[in-house]
Amino acid sequence: MEMIETALIWFCALGCALIGGLYFAFSAFIMRALGGIDRAAGIAAMNAINTVILRSAFMPLFLGTTLASAALVVYGFVQAGSPRGPLLIAGVLLYVIGMFVVTMAFNVPLNNALLAGGERDAATWQRYVVSWTRWNHLRTVASLAASALFIAAL
Repeated sequence: MEMIETALIWFCALGCALIGGLYFAFSAFIMRALGGIDRAAGIAAMNAINTVILRSAFMPLFLGTTLASAALVVYGFVQAGSPRGPLLIAGVLLYVIGMFVVTMAFNVPLNNALLAGGERDAATWQRYVVSWTRWNHLRTVASLAASALFIAAL
């Protein structure tokens, strides 16, 4: 059983780090680049990214890491009296709330509005870029912090 738990923690640590790295790229330069080019080109590029990402290796990693880390909460509570337990619980909460819930509550609705054509004027597009990126910063920090907590739990 300990081998399964260790493998699950490693999967979550690496998955969170990979997701956090992708989000970091968006926060560090991709969104700035898209916001700095012609509005129509930026919107087209972001819509293309949002379409392609749903059919890429990102989705199994996104969903798999979320489900696997949610499963770790059980191990966290079972080991609540050990140093590992609180680290697992904190990592799960950070990742599931700070990455998954934020994605579904904020970034996805912004993406859906963009695809529906709600960002036609320059001011609205800039608000989209700023808002989406702000939420993405939170997802980046949550993913990387969760990865660090899972590594510490090992």
